Amino acid sequence: MPQPGWTKKRERQYEHVKESLLERGEPEDKAEEVAARTVNKERARAGEAKEASRLSREDISSGRRGGLRSGTNRPKGRTRDQLYNEAKSMNIEGRSKMTKAELERAVDRRKK
Repeated sequence: MPQPGWTKKRERQYEHVKESLLERGEPEDKAEEVAARTVNKERARAGEAKEASRLSREDISSGRRGGLRSGTNRPKGRTRDQLYNEAKSMNIEGRSKMTKAELERAVDRRKK
């Protein structure tokens, strides 16, 4: 989906972003859209685009912003359900009444 006004560098950037998203399991349509938006924003930031919004010019770069914001709202580690299922497969007693932290300790202890 590279655009006629894109340079070879921007086409490579588009393919790189698209491939990265596909590897993470994003649908192809969404990967193409995000890749195109990313490239267009970078073009606007570099002055290659005819028009650019204020945010495109003044906001931090897409790569830096993604790195700063990635994973900030996601819980860390395994979910309680994942831990519970592991405990179930290991036949750990009392697992249904355990908290997430207790399940994690029990599963980790059993693995050692």
